[in-house]
Amino acid sequence: MTQLPNSWITAEIAELVEPQENGKPFQQGWSPQCESRPADDDEWGVVKTTAIQHGEFWAHENKALPAKLDPRPAIEIMPGDVLMTCAGPRNRCGVACLVEKTRPRLMMSGKMYRFRPHPKVLDARYLSHFIRLHDTQLRIDAMKTGINDSGLNLTHGRFGQLPVVVPPINEQRRIVEKIEAMFDEIDKGVESLQTARATLGLYRQSLLKSAFEGRLTADWRAQNADKLEAPETLLARIQAERDTRYKAALDAWQDAVAEWRVNGEKGKKPAKPRRQTEANIDEDWGDGLLALPGNAIWVACNHVSGQISDGTHKTPKYCDSGVPFISAKDIRNFQIDFSDTRFVDEAQHVEMSKRCLIEKGNVLITKSGTIGRVAVVQTHKPFSLFESVANIPILDPMNSKFVAYAAFFVANSFFIGKAQKGVAVRHLHLEDIRKMPIPLFSIDEQVEIVRILDTRLEAADALEAEIDAALNRAGALRQSILKKAFSGRLVPQDPGDEPAYALLEQIKAERAQAPKATKRKTAHA
Repeated sequence: MTQLPNSWITAEIAELVEPQENGKPFQQGWSPQCESRPADDDEWGVVKTTAIQHGEFWAHENKALPAKLDPRPAIEIMPGDVLMTCAGPRNRCGVACLVEKTRPRLMMSGKMYRFRPHPKVLDARYLSHFIRLHDTQLRIDAMKTGINDSGLNLTHGRFGQLPVVVPPINEQRRIVEKIEAMFDEIDKGVESLQTARATLGLYRQSLLKSAFEGRLTADWRAQNADKLEAPETLLARIQAERDTRYKAALDAWQDAVAEWRVNGEKGKKPAKPRRQTEANIDEDWGDGLLALPGNAIWVACNHVSGQISDGTHKTPKYCDSGVPFISAKDIRNFQIDFSDTRFVDEAQHVEMSKRCLIEKGNVLITKSGTIGRVAVVQTHKPFSLFESVANIPILDPMNSKFVAYAAFFVANSFFIGKAQKGVAVRHLHLEDIRKMPIPLFSIDEQVEIVRILDTRLEAADALEAEIDAALNRAGALRQSILKKAFSGRLVPQDPGDEPAYALLEQIKAERAQAPKATKRKTAHA
C-alpha cells in the first residue's frame, strides 16, 4: 500500500459522518406502495434507486406518494446528503452520489440509505470522488451479501467499516478543486467523442436509407438491367423453397409417427407440422414506407422467411458450461457475441429447440430491451434463445445479410421513431415482426447492396472502435487522477494545515460530550 503523507489518516467511514436523527451514522428510507407516475412539485415522492447514479443525483427518478399516506419528513433528501443504494443487482447495489441540489418533498426509499460527512473532518465532494475510486469500489463490492448477483445487500454494519483515507480538510478542498478542473477537461473531450459516436449512428441509418432508395446501386442497375428479376418470379421461387421445406417436415413427421407406433405409442404423439400462413404488411405503415427503385416492392417479412419464432419464455436453470443461451444483450453490431453468455444443459437445449430451432443463415432480431438489433447466424454451433430474441429463418434464394440490414433499418426508423414521438415501443411481438415490411430487390441487386454496405459499415465500425477505445482511455485517465489524489500525489501538502488525526480527535471529543439521541418512532432502518 502506498505510504500516505504524515498529516493523513485512514479511518472507518462510520467515524467520519455525523449522527443521523436516529443517533446512528446511517439512515435508511421507506418503501411504501407508490403511484406509477412521478410526483408533482407540490407532492411528496419517493425516489427510485435509479435516482442514484455514480456521482450524480437524478431527482426526476421518483414516484408519487399516494394521498392516503402521510409523508415522513425525517427521511426527506436534503442537499449535502450522500446517498447509497443498499439492495439490488450487483451493478446497482453500492452506488453512491452526493446530493448537491434537489427539489423539496422527496424521500429515500428502503433500498438506500444516507450519511452526511462531518464538515470538520471530511469534505462531502472529496468523499464522493473517493467512493468512485476503483479500489474503493472493489472494497464495497466485497462487502455485499446475497445468494446471487441479481439480489445483493449492503448492510450498514459492513459499509460502516469502509476505510477512508483522510487528508487535512483544507487539503481535501484543494484535491477536489484539482480533480474537478482535470475532469472538466476530460469531459470536454468525452462530449466530443460521444457526439461523434452519435453521428456514426445517424450515418448508418442514412447509409441504409440510401441503399433501399436505390441510390447506392443506381449505376449497377443501369448496367445490369437483365439481372433485375421480377418480384413475382422471385416470390414464386421463395414459395417453392417453402413448399420443399414443408414436404421435408411432413416426411420427417410421418417417420416419427411410424417410430412412435412401433414403440407401442408410448409418450406424446409427434405433432403434425403446420403449413405457414402468410401475413401482409400492417396497415399502420400507411404512406411511411420509402419509395423503392425500379421493380423492387415491399413485402411482409414472413413472405421471405420460414416460421418466425422466439426463444423460451421461461427462465432456464443456468449452468457453468454447456450450450450458450443467447438473450438481447448478446446481439450487437450485426453479430452474436458469445463472450459473455450464460449456459444451459443439453436436455434444456433440446427441449427449447422444439419451439425455436436456430440454423446457420437465420436472422435474429431483438424484440425487447433494446429493440431492433440484428445478427445473421454465422455458425453451426448449437445455442438457444431467450424470449427477448426472435428467430427469422430466411428462405432461399434470399440473401440473409440483406434481410438483416433491411430489418435493422425498418425497426430502427419506424418502431424507435414512434418511441421518440412519445409512443412507447418497448417490445416487439412476433406478429409485428411477421408483418414488418422488407424491401424485395432482385437477388443480384441484394448481393451488390450487401457488398457496398459491408464495405462502408466496416469503415464506420472501425471508427466507432477507435472512439470506444478513446472513451475507455478517458475512464482510465479519471481513475489515474483519483489514484494520485488519494495517495497524496495530486496536490502538494501544506505544513500549516491542521492534521487529520487532530480533527478526528476533536469530533470524537464532541461526540463523547453530546447527549444521547432519543430514538424516533418515525425512523425506519
